[in-house]
Amino acid sequence: MLSTLIWLPLLGAAVMGFLPGTIAASRFRWGAIAIASLLLVWTAALFTQFDISTATMQMQEYLPWIPTLGINYSLAVDGLSLPLVMLSNLLTLGVIYSAESLVAKGQVMQRPRLFYSLVFLINAGMAGALMAQNLLMFFLFYELELIPFYLLIVIWGGAKREYAGMKFLIYTATSGILILAAFLATVWLSGSGSFDYNAISTVDLPQRTQLILLTLLLIGFGIKIPLIPLHTWLPDAYVEASTPTAILLGGVLAKLGTYGLVRFGISLFPETWSLVTPALSWLAAICVIYGAMAAIAQKDIKRMVAYSSIGHMGYVMLGMAALTPLSMVGAVSQMVSHGLILALLFYIVGVIEVKVGTRDLDVLNGLLNPIRGLPLTSSLLVLAGMASAGIPGMVGFIAEFLVFQGSYTTFPLPTLLCVAGTGLTAVYFVILLNRTCFGRLDTKTAYYPRVTWREQTPALILTGLIVFLGIQPTWLVRWSETTTAALVAAAPIHHQVGLNLPTISQSEDFRAISQTSVNPNPL
Repeated sequence: MLSTLIWLPLLGAAVMGFLPGTIAASRFRWGAIAIASLLLVWTAALFTQFDISTATMQMQEYLPWIPTLGINYSLAVDGLSLPLVMLSNLLTLGVIYSAESLVAKGQVMQRPRLFYSLVFLINAGMAGALMAQNLLMFFLFYELELIPFYLLIVIWGGAKREYAGMKFLIYTATSGILILAAFLATVWLSGSGSFDYNAISTVDLPQRTQLILLTLLLIGFGIKIPLIPLHTWLPDAYVEASTPTAILLGGVLAKLGTYGLVRFGISLFPETWSLVTPALSWLAAICVIYGAMAAIAQKDIKRMVAYSSIGHMGYVMLGMAALTPLSMVGAVSQMVSHGLILALLFYIVGVIEVKVGTRDLDVLNGLLNPIRGLPLTSSLLVLAGMASAGIPGMVGFIAEFLVFQGSYTTFPLPTLLCVAGTGLTAVYFVILLNRTCFGRLDTKTAYYPRVTWREQTPALILTGLIVFLGIQPTWLVRWSETTTAALVAAAPIHHQVGLNLPTISQSEDFRAISQTSVNPNPL
């Protein structure tokens, strides 16, 4: 069942790219929508087969590939990877459905074969990396996304797309080199002779060696997240990329960085991870504060959203640094939450740019005007801003709440700084909404083109998911509870006090969690 999620998009990319003859662009679009829909339905079927009570890898597939080099075709999913696979396939469908209306000057219509092929290559790479249980296999899929993203940026990007694409290429290639070096060194120094995750996870290396390898992984995956000061590629890439590409960059690609740190950083080097977590907690706080302050200073709403992404990924890092049951399940929830909210924000910004013709805060105003503005789009922007600021009742709140609740007892001051960062998030979104949605509409622009229901559909679906998962958070957290709890239990925690907590899905509401007393015994 898992191989289908890799080979179906690869087959779709091949058919799209090499199908002979002249075919109308609309046929390519509907064919791509059909393949993406099938991937989403197939992923939903995996959830019905997934046992949330077990922390071990499930639905495993194993086939010897190059045994002499220790490379095997090995796939499996757990509560960490499965929600991210669903997020990737959901956003892929949204991007394919909305590409025509979000890319300026009909560029996708001119080259539909290449565009949809690149999107499917990215989807296959994401699925393969999330499900791979062999380190070199993970690396191959991790690097598979590099060239497709580069081409999406430089072909369908903005005025500075060549500069942004080359910067993205250099940074992410460096990320791959560091990760490959860490993987090769781990296998060679351990003498295991196999790159299978199960074979390496039981190897014990000297702590100094582990620290060097973990540092390589932190820098390599930190570029993808990105962490400060490795973030400078992000604003250029996000802003110059077309809206569909920006959705995939922020909603999909960034999650490979945090996923990689959990899967290969915490799991392979748990003792060494506990030594670097104090520094990581402060780095997370710096990312949150810096991302918010940089967003406040922006005039381009797309660049503002790009910088906000840096801050929100800082919450994930805080939860991973604290390494408590609550903070880890909150970190996974924040990955999904961030992907949904950022995709909605970029989509709305793309609609505004297409309909109004600008992203400049000094020019935009009055879009909530019910007659001559974009009332529904502006209303969804208000809701997306509230979700990003962590307003209760939306998925952003519950993800951040779990991270803060689980991290405070371990790193109180960095957690408080991150809480303050949520206040700064509210500041820049108030600035954005006040200048964009309110005020008097410029009479020179007369009437803006109407946003059709077809164009609104992806935004409405994302909004519905954000609200639904905010009201019913157990539909999100239940999938990763057992996996993250086992991950924390397996790690020697030297720096924190264990919490005697009920599972979230078993509690009637989150007051039961907040009222749980601190227990000196580990979970």
